[in-house]
Amino acid sequence: MSSQNNSGIPLSHVPDGVGYRLMELPPELLEALESSNPPELRLVPSTTSAVLKCGTRSWGLRQKNTSNALILLRPESITPESAQVPESGLKMISTIHDTIELVPEPTDKPVSTVKGKWHERFAKGR
Repeated sequence: MSSQNNSGIPLSHVPDGVGYRLMELPPELLEALESSNPPELRLVPSTTSAVLKCGTRSWGLRQKNTSNALILLRPESITPESAQVPESGLKMISTIHDTIELVPEPTDKPVSTVKGKWHERFAKGR
Protein backbone atom coordinates (compact mmCIF):
# COMPACT_ATOMS: atom_id res chain seq x y z
CA MET A 1 0.00 0.00 0.00
CA SER A 2 1.12 3.50 -0.70
CA SER A 3 1.82 5.82 2.18
CA GLN A 4 1.00 8.93 0.13
CA ASN A 5 -2.25 10.77 0.72
CA ASN A 6 -4.00 10.97 -2.66
CA SER A 7 -7.01 13.25 -2.42
CA GLY A 8 -7.55 13.50 -6.19
CA ILE A 9 -7.34 16.50 -8.49
CA PRO A 10 -8.47 19.78 -6.93
CA LEU A 11 -11.43 21.25 -8.83
CA SER A 12 -12.85 24.73 -8.36
CA HIS A 13 -15.81 26.47 -9.97
CA VAL A 14 -14.74 29.93 -11.13
CA PRO A 15 -16.91 31.20 -14.02
CA ASP A 16 -15.03 33.82 -16.02
CA GLY A 17 -18.14 35.61 -17.34
CA VAL A 18 -17.37 34.95 -21.01
CA GLY A 19 -20.31 33.64 -23.06
CA TYR A 20 -18.73 30.66 -24.83
CA ARG A 21 -20.33 29.06 -27.89
CA LEU A 22 -18.97 25.97 -29.57
CA MET A 23 -19.32 25.73 -33.34
CA GLU A 24 -19.50 22.41 -35.16
CA LEU A 25 -17.42 22.84 -38.34
CA PRO A 26 -18.08 20.95 -41.59
CA PRO A 27 -15.02 18.95 -42.76
CA GLU A 28 -14.39 21.17 -45.82
CA LEU A 29 -14.35 24.34 -43.71
CA LEU A 30 -12.08 22.78 -41.10
CA GLU A 31 -9.67 21.68 -43.85
CA ALA A 32 -9.63 25.20 -45.33
CA LEU A 33 -8.99 26.80 -41.92
CA GLU A 34 -6.14 24.39 -41.14
CA SER A 35 -4.43 25.01 -44.51
CA SER A 36 -1.22 27.02 -44.83
CA ASN A 37 -3.21 29.90 -46.37
CA PRO A 38 -6.52 30.05 -44.44
CA PRO A 39 -9.37 31.97 -46.10
CA GLU A 40 -11.14 35.02 -44.74
CA LEU A 41 -14.42 34.32 -42.93
CA ARG A 42 -17.31 36.79 -43.03
CA LEU A 43 -20.45 36.81 -40.92
CA VAL A 44 -23.42 38.46 -42.67
CA PRO A 45 -27.09 38.83 -41.71
CA SER A 46 -29.92 37.11 -43.57
CA THR A 47 -33.69 37.01 -43.16
CA THR A 48 -33.64 33.78 -41.12
CA SER A 49 -30.25 33.72 -39.36
CA ALA A 50 -26.64 34.81 -39.55
CA VAL A 51 -24.64 33.37 -42.46
CA LEU A 52 -20.96 32.43 -42.34
CA LYS A 53 -19.26 32.96 -45.71
CA CYS A 54 -15.95 31.46 -46.76
CA GLY A 55 -15.07 32.06 -50.41
CA THR A 56 -17.98 30.81 -52.52
CA ARG A 57 -19.45 28.63 -49.74
CA SER A 58 -22.07 29.79 -47.21
CA TRP A 59 -23.47 28.23 -44.05
CA GLY A 60 -26.40 29.33 -41.92
CA LEU A 61 -25.85 29.36 -38.16
CA ARG A 62 -28.38 27.35 -36.14
CA GLN A 63 -28.45 26.87 -32.39
CA LYS A 64 -28.64 23.23 -31.35
CA ASN A 65 -29.54 22.43 -27.73
CA THR A 66 -28.00 19.39 -26.07
CA SER A 67 -29.33 17.34 -23.19
CA ASN A 68 -25.84 16.85 -21.74
CA ALA A 69 -23.92 19.90 -20.59
CA LEU A 70 -20.31 20.40 -21.63
CA ILE A 71 -18.01 21.79 -18.94
CA LEU A 72 -14.99 23.85 -20.02
CA LEU A 73 -11.96 23.32 -17.78
CA ARG A 74 -8.74 25.30 -17.47
CA PRO A 75 -5.62 24.03 -15.71
CA GLU A 76 -4.64 25.94 -12.60
CA SER A 77 -1.87 25.84 -10.08
CA ILE A 78 -3.08 25.71 -6.46
CA THR A 79 -0.88 26.23 -3.43
CA PRO A 80 -2.65 24.89 -0.33
CA GLU A 81 -1.97 26.72 2.95
CA SER A 82 -0.40 23.61 4.47
CA ALA A 83 2.02 23.05 1.55
CA GLN A 84 4.71 25.13 -0.09
CA VAL A 85 4.71 23.23 -3.38
CA PRO A 86 1.92 24.14 -5.84
CA GLU A 87 -0.44 21.38 -6.93
CA SER A 88 -1.98 20.99 -10.36
CA GLY A 89 -5.71 21.44 -10.39
CA LEU A 90 -8.62 22.29 -12.67
CA LYS A 91 -10.87 25.32 -12.80
CA MET A 92 -14.42 25.03 -14.24
CA ILE A 93 -14.82 28.25 -16.25
CA SER A 94 -18.10 27.65 -18.09
CA THR A 95 -20.95 25.21 -18.67
CA ILE A 96 -22.33 24.98 -22.21
CA HIS A 97 -25.81 23.66 -22.96
CA ASP A 98 -25.98 24.39 -26.72
CA THR A 99 -23.76 24.46 -29.79
CA ILE A 100 -23.83 26.33 -33.09
CA GLU A 101 -24.42 24.12 -36.12
CA LEU A 102 -23.46 25.24 -39.63
CA VAL A 103 -26.09 24.34 -42.24
CA PRO A 104 -25.16 24.72 -45.94
CA GLU A 105 -26.98 27.62 -47.55
CA PRO A 106 -28.28 27.27 -51.11
CA THR A 107 -26.15 28.85 -53.80
CA ASP A 108 -27.36 31.84 -55.82
CA LYS A 109 -27.99 29.61 -58.83
CA PRO A 110 -31.67 28.88 -59.47
CA VAL A 111 -32.69 25.32 -58.79
CA SER A 112 -34.24 23.62 -61.79
CA THR A 113 -37.68 22.23 -61.07
CA VAL A 114 -39.06 19.24 -62.87
CA LYS A 115 -42.80 19.21 -63.26
CA GLY A 116 -44.62 15.96 -63.75
CA LYS A 117 -47.72 15.43 -65.88
CA TRP A 118 -50.00 16.06 -62.91
CA HIS A 119 -48.56 19.56 -62.50
CA GLU A 120 -48.98 20.28 -66.21
CA ARG A 121 -52.64 19.21 -66.20
CA PHE A 122 -53.35 21.14 -63.01
CA ALA A 123 -51.83 24.35 -64.48
CA LYS A 124 -53.95 24.05 -67.70
CA GLY A 125 -57.19 23.84 -65.71
CA ARG A 126 -56.59 27.11 -63.86
